[in-house]
Amino acid sequence: MKKIITIAFLALFLAECSTVPITGRKRVNFVDDSQVLPASFAQYKGFLAKNKKSNNAAKTNQIKAIGAKIASAVDRFMRANGMEREANSYKWEFNLIEDKTVNAWCLPGGKVVFYTGILPICKNTDGIAAVMGHEIAHAFAKHGQERMSSAQLQQFGNIAVAIGTQNKTPKQRQIWNMAYGITSSLGMLSFSRTHETEADKLGLVFMIMAGYNGQEAVNVWIRMSQRKGAGNAPPEFLSTHPSNQTRIQTLHNYLPQAKRYADKFNAQYALKMQKQANQPQKGTN
Repeated sequence: MKKIITIAFLALFLAECSTVPITGRKRVNFVDDSQVLPASFAQYKGFLAKNKKSNNAAKTNQIKAIGAKIASAVDRFMRANGMEREANSYKWEFNLIEDKTVNAWCLPGGKVVFYTGILPICKNTDGIAAVMGHEIAHAFAKHGQERMSSAQLQQFGNIAVAIGTQNKTPKQRQIWNMAYGITSSLGMLSFSRTHETEADKLGLVFMIMAGYNGQEAVNVWIRMSQRKGAGNAPPEFLSTHPSNQTRIQTLHNYLPQAKRYADKFNAQYALKMQKQANQPQKGTN
């Protein structure tokens, strides 16, 4: 029985393994967008109904304009890389909520919220683009769907552990659990940090693609580390997010590569558009 469960578990894992574009990270995602997006859109609509939108028209329009610009860059990338189905599934929307919380988020399918509390940390247009790129990157990489898949695998794994640890000593059970990480909350924290780091890198590429200054992504996290209470964060290995200093260093190190990737893609896309423009239109001589 244990062998059957193990084989089934591995078959499911391998069958649904894919690669995140740009970063190349292997992921397991067997949750289809059709299962996630309707609920995501409904949740977003419900959130907007219960929370106050900002009355600052200038700031609201700024959020919407920057979001649309980065979303357009992401859309171009997806359509240029055989991801038309994914591109068509996004229903981009950007709203600014009147709330002092220092936060922003993006639901699967491209539903973005900024809180007014994060704007002082963003400080400028490029800072907003840095945060926007990061949040959009979570949706692009399907981190929400991947976490749902992970939760389902964990449920499946709990069954395997229960069977696999029958007639074993407590010490043997502990070793089994440590080896497979099934009952480890720290394992799930690490998984979240992986997503955050990936969103940092992808967001950096996307904001540069859209014409923003990638250096400001580093500066955003410098300002984040300097805000009141930032020094009271838990140790990184007990946090769902990398530490501020880790993010600053990661973004600083990745910036040259992100620039090269963004510049290369933008040049390729511009060349493609030029070739299409030079092609004779149907019905003309």
